[in-house]
Amino acid sequence: MASKMFMGDMPELMENILDNFKYELDSLYSCALVSRHWCKISIPILWQNPFRFVRKPLFISRYFSSIDEYEKFVLKESGITEFSTTLFNYARLLKVLDLSYLENKVEDWLDVHFGSKLYNNSLKYKMFNVLFKLFIESGATLHKLYLYFSEFIEIKQEIFYSLGRNEQFFSQLQDLSLGLVSDFSMESATTLLRILAKNTTKLKFLKIDEFDPDYEPQLCHALICIINSQEHLREFMLGGVVEMPSEFYGIVSALESQKQTLREVAIEWCDYSAEFEVLRNCKNLEILCIRYCTQGLMKMLDYKISTFEVIDDQIDASGIMSILKKSGTSLRKLRLNPDVEITQNEPIPGESLLLETLKSFCPNITHLNITSMEFSTNLLEFIGNLQKLQFLTLRHLRFVDNIPEEERVIQFAEILPLSLQYLDLSHSLNSYVDIFFNHFNAPIKRLLINNILDNKKTAEALIEFCKRNRTFIYLGVNNIFDLDDNIKCEVEEYVTLLPCYRILAD
Repeated sequence: MASKMFMGDMPELMENILDNFKYELDSLYSCALVSRHWCKISIPILWQNPFRFVRKPLFISRYFSSIDEYEKFVLKESGITEFSTTLFNYARLLKVLDLSYLENKVEDWLDVHFGSKLYNNSLKYKMFNVLFKLFIESGATLHKLYLYFSEFIEIKQEIFYSLGRNEQFFSQLQDLSLGLVSDFSMESATTLLRILAKNTTKLKFLKIDEFDPDYEPQLCHALICIINSQEHLREFMLGGVVEMPSEFYGIVSALESQKQTLREVAIEWCDYSAEFEVLRNCKNLEILCIRYCTQGLMKMLDYKISTFEVIDDQIDASGIMSILKKSGTSLRKLRLNPDVEITQNEPIPGESLLLETLKSFCPNITHLNITSMEFSTNLLEFIGNLQKLQFLTLRHLRFVDNIPEEERVIQFAEILPLSLQYLDLSHSLNSYVDIFFNHFNAPIKRLLINNILDNKKTAEALIEFCKRNRTFIYLGVNNIFDLDDNIKCEVEEYVTLLPCYRILAD
């Protein structure tokens, strides 16, 4: 079996294996050197999205060998003379294109070859368009496209003509994001969106970021046409600006055409608009994320969903009660992240009301993420009742009642359900980690916690926990490079230490 894989007799299996390394560039480069067959599989994966993951800009020179003679002449006139022959047509391998990264890497490449800023913007503009046109005409087929319209980059008309002749470039697009459009680029953006509306029907994800209510009607109409032309749109994200727009010119209403397929909606920095009423018709909606929106919009969104996320400066408990009650036993994943606290306009404290509602209506939560909450009896009772809980994140807990803090930590450690697999206590329980480990028995696999190995006492408590819990695999710590070497070596006999970001579950 192994020999067949090395000889390339099982290309589909090898491609699936190596695709798992698409974010591990060093590993992919190493795989490309194993054999000719591995190289043929690794290189296309490496070059699907080079602008996002390759740090140095020198790779851009590889594209120059594929441009036509006229484009080479244009670049030579500007002092660019690197046109070496390559083994692959790298431009054809492109699957992900972000125009902002393209602009940045072009600028970085010019800085390397001409000195920092020792060139004019017209050269950057020229090179940007040469590469964009090359990707279109190389036979590449995009899966993801991130549109960004800088005040300094203008898309030439010949790009639009080329798109008209190479319909395959957008034909398989599944992921489309639109960033802020400057006034300078409004016409180019509108033209490009119109082309997308004609050639793109397979979008699963659409994100409109930093939506400006001052966008021209033609651009908004092009966005409506894109939404209406999709066959199976599953995810829609809409981000406003700090002023929180309340007028969307029919863009949100256009989701009526996707009411059978839409599964996930995320709304950021938006005010109430009657257009959001269309979401009531999306009967298959499962995931709803609300970030920094007005309470008027919050109170309108009363849906039965399985995943609910709210992030804001403050969370008004009364504004989300309807969603929690209606979702009930269907709610599986809940994230409540106030920057300050959970409030309530009525005499009943917001957190108490929220926890009582969750305890009564939502017993089937498997993923729970809460920050800035009182470390209270109500919170412990709620968590203790979640017998299906698998992922738990609790940050910035506040000790407030009359129960001694050590006793509260012991209660918490003992009530955690045996179904728990992941626990994130970053910025919580820092002074009582050893007490927590001495009373914690859930068969957890991953744990994140701050300053966990800053003394011998904590390390000993951790080791004893590892001896009791044979399922414990990864411990995430923030200060991994500052740990005492002796303590680190002793602990690593029982558990793998990693930086928190490596095992963080969102």
